[in-house]
Amino acid sequence: MPTRTTLAAAVLGLALLAATTACEIPTTATTHASPAAASAGLAGLPIAPEDTGVHYDRDDWPHWSPVHGTCNAREQALLDQGQGVRADDQCRPITGTWISAYDGATVTDPSTLDIDHVVPLAEVARSGRIEHGHRVGPRTWTRDQRERYANDPDVLIVATARANRSKGDSDPAHWLPNRDRCGYTTRWIEVKTRYHLSIDQAEHDALATVLAHCPEGGAR
Repeated sequence: MPTRTTLAAAVLGLALLAATTACEIPTTATTHASPAAASAGLAGLPIAPEDTGVHYDRDDWPHWSPVHGTCNAREQALLDQGQGVRADDQCRPITGTWISAYDGATVTDPSTLDIDHVVPLAEVARSGRIEHGHRVGPRTWTRDQRERYANDPDVLIVATARANRSKGDSDPAHWLPNRDRCGYTTRWIEVKTRYHLSIDQAEHDALATVLAHCPEGGAR
């Protein structure tokens, strides 16, 4: 049975974001950007009202697709973000230890964990805009592009069901985790930058407020 212990929740650094296209999935992962780099990234995000006219259906975003051998994206996230993880021959984690990213809870039963999209699927769907008279953003994505986002390991994070449900599809103007808000905010900006997503004004202001209080080390 496979055993894997890796760095949890690594994401693509802002230095690489400008070089990637909207729907690429990175082949390697790097660490979080510094708060200063995140602030620069925030300044580069387009500000626009949420695209509330978009039709969102979770079934239009195929998730937990096969990503590696018999592992689907959920199982791979549990393998990557846990410690001492043991899985069965179908890649289903059966034992291990996980630290919930949002509330710091220690969990040993993987069936009680959620795999969250840092920027929720519904929030992504609303993060489009009009530029030069043309609609840009997720409204124009194909089903394959939506599937790639929904299974991108760099946007998946392990959390307790309670913490994840409290977040729902909220952006940082309406919800922030109890722990590591600096890391969460930085990662939110990285994902929105990488996928060329817009932010609304309240979202921008909430992100900026958190970053203004972050030490250069990033944790808080």
